[in-house]
Amino acid sequence: MKVNTDGVLLGALANASAPKTILDIGTGTGVIALMLAQRFQNAIIDAVEIDEAAANTAEENFKRSKFANRLQLFSLGFDAYFETNPEKKYDLIVSNPPFFLNSLTSPGAKKSLARHTDGAFFERLIKSVSNHLATDGVCAMILPLETADLVKELAIANGLYLQGAVNIKSFVDAPPNRQIVTFGRQAVTHAGKELVIYNEPKVYSSAYQNTLKEFLTIF
Repeated sequence: MKVNTDGVLLGALANASAPKTILDIGTGTGVIALMLAQRFQNAIIDAVEIDEAAANTAEENFKRSKFANRLQLFSLGFDAYFETNPEKKYDLIVSNPPFFLNSLTSPGAKKSLARHTDGAFFERLIKSVSNHLATDGVCAMILPLETADLVKELAIANGLYLQGAVNIKSFVDAPPNRQIVTFGRQAVTHAGKELVIYNEPKVYSSAYQNTLKEFLTIF
């Protein structure tokens, strides 16, 4: 798995107030968890990954990092993880889930899939998140827009409030194609934000560079 834009943006922009406990659901090769370890230096971070090869890579990456004593990898899915850790609560839960509805060309098919196949996955995910957030905890996810709309509905149904949304756009005049959504137990006033990745093809915007300069050596 390569380092991807979605992952590094979530790692850089997911936010919580001095979190002590963090969970990364679907950590892949561990990039997001490592970024959060760098940002929140007092946090203990658990990471779950169901794909065995990715989990092995993440565990190796964790061991080689200077944050190794604060990172722990669990090679299983989030359902099994929560079943074996029913009492755990987290100040920050993050996820870059590998489920995308925009691979379908028909809007009707997208809606149908959201309500049935992928919808069932996100129903379980959001219910689990709600059950395992600390009182003042927050959850941040990066999602395609149509998936984000579904997740917002599920969050409300599970007693969570939308606390922030960042629209991610490739270019200033392009429509957003991803959204970072943040949920929590408290209703708070928030304003929508946006981040533009490119000024022009292959030329990164200053906002994108500033967001990632502490993490990527190319900046």
